Amino acid sequence: MKRLLFALLFTTSLFAADDVTVIRAARMIDGKSDAVIAPAVIVIRGNRIEAAGSDVAAPAGAKVIDLGDATLLPGLIDAHTHILLQGDVTNEDYDVQLFRESLPYRALRASRAVKIGLENGFTAMRDVETEGAMYTDVDVKRAINNGVIPGPRMFVSTRAMSITGSYGPSGYSPEVTYPRGVQIVDGVENARKAVREQIGNGADWIKIYSDRSYFIAKDGTLSSIPNFTLEETRAIVDEAHRLRHKVAAHAMARPGLTNAITAGVDSIEHGVAIPDDLMDLMVKNGTYLCPTLTVTEYVAPGRTAAGGAIWGKMPTFHRDSFQRAVKKGVKIAFGTDVGGFPWELNEAREFSYETKFGMTPMQAIRSATIVAAQLLGQEDNLGSLEAGKFADVVAVPGNPLDDITVMEKVRFVMKDGKVYVNR
Repeated sequence: MKRLLFALLFTTSLFAADDVTVIRAARMIDGKSDAVIAPAVIVIRGNRIEAAGSDVAAPAGAKVIDLGDATLLPGLIDAHTHILLQGDVTNEDYDVQLFRESLPYRALRASRAVKIGLENGFTAMRDVETEGAMYTDVDVKRAINNGVIPGPRMFVSTRAMSITGSYGPSGYSPEVTYPRGVQIVDGVENARKAVREQIGNGADWIKIYSDRSYFIAKDGTLSSIPNFTLEETRAIVDEAHRLRHKVAAHAMARPGLTNAITAGVDSIEHGVAIPDDLMDLMVKNGTYLCPTLTVTEYVAPGRTAAGGAIWGKMPTFHRDSFQRAVKKGVKIAFGTDVGGFPWELNEAREFSYETKFGMTPMQAIRSATIVAAQLLGQEDNLGSLEAGKFADVVAVPGNPLDDITVMEKVRFVMKDGKVYVNR
């Protein structure tokens, strides 16, 4: 009996030691405070952080990963992605993917996209619609969770919603039947039904298109045509919240923004030209902004050249709106709209735009860590390096507070306690 007990204790101790990893680096930004912790030590047991700080002792027998002159950060979160898109500058770019690529082929391309995102340091993503690929994002998420393919933690919104006559593809003969990029929803009862349907098929979030057809109003402001009525938008938000899900709204100018914010959506996507009074309402309501600066800068030249003159003016509106949102204290979560631009362009470029247009480097980092985690309702698990959180850790060379572009040079990625990148 004593031999058996000794053998069991010995085996258990070996397992415990083998299951512990210690990561060391010159410094750490933990996501909780503005302080830089130096030197940095993180103790990981299994898939959770056991301890993190500057004076943390390494358990005996633990595996040690020493990253030298690097900065440790919480796993990054991109709160606005499209894994089922591979670039969307022109209508032709979009239509080719919907008409010429099968859903299995698009799923294969998405599996490559999520791998790229993970290797760039994004250990979690909120994907805000499949653009005609139905519920394929749910399958990609399942494949990641089951270890079939590598990828981030996915929070998916499946098909997104808009109204009749508002969303592409468009311009084809009415006699031709072809896939739509969204689920078409008209009327209050259909809106509630669509929310239930999408959640029943695996949606974590509900995504709506609140406006379209952008133009310059007589007063020089950016304006738009709203999609849903306020009653329809309220029905979507009410039904989603009743079922304990959140709502993201694509909204770029006053008409769409007014409906979305008044109805109580949880996040505004893009927010290219938010008037001050609506920003004040966002602050009051706790509405998040997911600005996606990268995609605006990327698509503007191509869309302008293709005949969309308004897109040449979008970056100016967007920069001004973002700067005012930062000053007013709107809660800003990092989002890029990658998929609207090719996945080969590192989505971490968003950090440079955020700092160029008004954020400090620390604010930008927090937008992609603890603030994005709060938007997702995952602040108990993600967004900071502290005991009890998931072991999602990235490292960049040097200090990103001195040079934010190093966020595009991630050299170490751990997700859920497993190392995916160690350059």
